[in-house]
Amino acid sequence: MLLAAGLVSDALAEADAAVHDIERAHGYATHKAELLLMAANCALAAGQPQVALDRAQAAHRLYRSQQSAWWQAHAGLVVTQAQYAAGMASGSLLHQATRTSTRLEALRSGEAAQAHLLAGRVALDLGRRAEADRHLMAAARSRRRGPPMARANGWLSEALRAEAAGQSRRLLAACRRGLDILDEHRHTLGASELRAQATAHGAELAAIAQRHAAQAGRPRLLLDWTERWRATALTVPAVRPSADAELNAGLAALRDATSRLAKARSQGEPTTVLQREQRRLEGVVRAHALQARGKPGGGPARVGVAELLGELGPAQLIEIADVDGTLHVLACGAGRVRHVTAGRTDDAIRDGDFVRFALRRLARGRTGADADSALAVLNAAGPRLQAALLGPATRYLGDGPIVIVPPGKLYAMPWALLPELGGRVFSVAPSAGAWLRAHTAPPPRRRHVTLVRGPGLVTDGAEVPLLAPLYDDVKILADGEATTGRVLSALDGTWLAHVAAHGTFRADSPLFSSLRMHDGLLSVYDFEQLRRAPYRLVLSSCDSGVLAPVGADELLGLVSSLLPLGTAGIIASVAQLNDYAVVPMMVDLHRHLSAGRTLAESMCSVRREVTGDPVQRATAASLLALGAG
Repeated sequence: MLLAAGLVSDALAEADAAVHDIERAHGYATHKAELLLMAANCALAAGQPQVALDRAQAAHRLYRSQQSAWWQAHAGLVVTQAQYAAGMASGSLLHQATRTSTRLEALRSGEAAQAHLLAGRVALDLGRRAEADRHLMAAARSRRRGPPMARANGWLSEALRAEAAGQSRRLLAACRRGLDILDEHRHTLGASELRAQATAHGAELAAIAQRHAAQAGRPRLLLDWTERWRATALTVPAVRPSADAELNAGLAALRDATSRLAKARSQGEPTTVLQREQRRLEGVVRAHALQARGKPGGGPARVGVAELLGELGPAQLIEIADVDGTLHVLACGAGRVRHVTAGRTDDAIRDGDFVRFALRRLARGRTGADADSALAVLNAAGPRLQAALLGPATRYLGDGPIVIVPPGKLYAMPWALLPELGGRVFSVAPSAGAWLRAHTAPPPRRRHVTLVRGPGLVTDGAEVPLLAPLYDDVKILADGEATTGRVLSALDGTWLAHVAAHGTFRADSPLFSSLRMHDGLLSVYDFEQLRRAPYRLVLSSCDSGVLAPVGADELLGLVSSLLPLGTAGIIASVAQLNDYAVVPMMVDLHRHLSAGRTLAESMCSVRREVTGDPVQRATAASLLALGAG
């Protein structure tokens, strides 16, 4: 079930644990073989081909000793899939895949289509077009019947056939039909984590269409297909689990456990039992959240290129697409969509990691040679990042505001370090559609401001009392009043909220990313219960803007939970912040906001006012305006 839901890492851990248990208990060989085969499938989905190959070969040996023709054939398929995923395409592999497909056909197995798809892929790689077409035609028969994943794979086979034949209209039609089927499937899922993970099933269909559009030199078509499968989980109506008493009870118990754990750590007491309890309660909360039911029947929210260009006005929207490891940049504005090629995705990711490491060093207030070294990294990385991320698209930026729409894996870049962006008004959005919805979201009639100060801050949230006089309608929650329940109630639908609190990003489980309140952690699961998120939100918290890329091009984290609920703009950090440097910066930010500027305009003014102090520069570079500002 975990594998079917797209939770491949969880599925692999569960299967491996079961294999370990059955080996320790000397259980039945048939059960062990099934578990090994399941573990192989999970490892394959998780992108671990060698692990998959080891498990599948072990399962195949057990099935052979049991003389089970059915299961030998199925284990053989996974062995061949793992070998192909490891890059072993060859004539012998094609022969093996063909033999496997023949056996599965004879056994009338539903996996025969998968075997034909695999054989077709290998044949394409080897340039054997006629053989590839024969296998892909057989695999494509599943596109009109069976469960959604089988039908989507059938349309994938049809798209690969059309691509090999150079038939663009048929290719795009197949990609569209396959993604439509997956859209229907995603709408049945209530949990945001499942919706995001489910997009992985359509990643190749979207990539085929993107590749075709890029090669054909059709920028508008490339924009359309890049948007078709980007941040689509954010377009699905949010399912709020507020009525689930068990979920809320689990969240309350988890807050209590994390508070006791933090207290034990601060006092140097043993924490093993409390850590185990925290993990158990996180499992309870996640299990309840995953069971939320979706709302089937809705279609995808499509964004028309003409509509987008009309709403941009003087702004330029820069959409970056990762096509086969190369970054393609689409500059949208002034009624036109221009297309250029930038650098390699891996190079941009590597440079971004170096930059975030340097920002962390400066945020810790390092001085002397250490600070000089970190500054040298930042100064050298800016132009290099700009060349990799934007390339020649810089000549199309114009003079107006800029909206950056990067792939999920590049979302948390410190974009302000790019020379062309550092002194400009810009914001970052997960998709053009998300930006358009945020841009057109109506603000609340009442301009109510909520200021929150969490516990344990080095400065004790010193900016909060300085911000209150800037606004007329203000509510302050601090000390014992800043509890999760009161904070959520105050944030619901407010015009502007500022939260000064310790932030934690959980790469292992992004929906447990949180802000520390006086009664425990305020997590993404809590934010998802808001009826309407704050119209604007400033998070004066470390790593609050970091999101985990999952699925095809989806994002999970604090920020992604708020955009579907009506938040137009967010200020958040993509790195660690210096507590002392951030206080005057936040006061300056709100000074501009209270004068009627947008979040992006205010953040631009703050960056321009930063002195040459390296810590201030690092703090300003770590803060981004997200959404429409």
